[in-house]
Amino acid sequence: MTTGVLFVVSAPSGAGKTSLLRALVPSDPRLRVSVSHTTRAPRPGEVDGKHYHFVDRARFESMVAAGAFLEHARVFDNLYGTAEQAVRDVLAADRDVVLEIDWQGARQVRARFPEAVSVFIVPPNVEALRERLSGRGQDSTEIIDRRMRDARSELSHFGEYDYLVVNDVFDQALADLRAIVAAERLRRDRQETRLASVLEAMLRD
Repeated sequence: MTTGVLFVVSAPSGAGKTSLLRALVPSDPRLRVSVSHTTRAPRPGEVDGKHYHFVDRARFESMVAAGAFLEHARVFDNLYGTAEQAVRDVLAADRDVVLEIDWQGARQVRARFPEAVSVFIVPPNVEALRERLSGRGQDSTEIIDRRMRDARSELSHFGEYDYLVVNDVFDQALADLRAIVAAERLRRDRQETRLASVLEAMLRD
């Protein structure tokens, strides 16, 4: 039985991860972005089941107790998590899944799903990172410095990932991501399963 590939993509704030995935996923019919569960309230325009699965805290905590999440975390006062069965259902349909999560979530996923392929997006240099984190120039130096500290903390975990993609020129970074997806799909072990009947027929006496 063929199954899809689970991709985990992480990055420090300002590296451009979300923009890259927004360009990558719609262009690839086999890729799906996992829809997370969250306890936060929907924002204007958000649709339950499309942007998030919106649940109350009691429901979320019962899922944690049941071991239903591949990964979960608290972000400020809200809880977020990736349901394992939903991911496995998509993979079983021979579709690939992308999880857009931080290093802590990635570590949890690898513990429960060691075959996951992990990608870390990095900015080209510290100057570019600071410029991106400065936004529109409306934030104070203290806020920008805090963002830089947080980004450096996230960056320190790059060694836990299978691939590093530098997002300097957007189109090149996007091409690199596509190359990773293609290469992982073409791995011998995956292709051997997918092409089993073809290979057997060609090797038959």
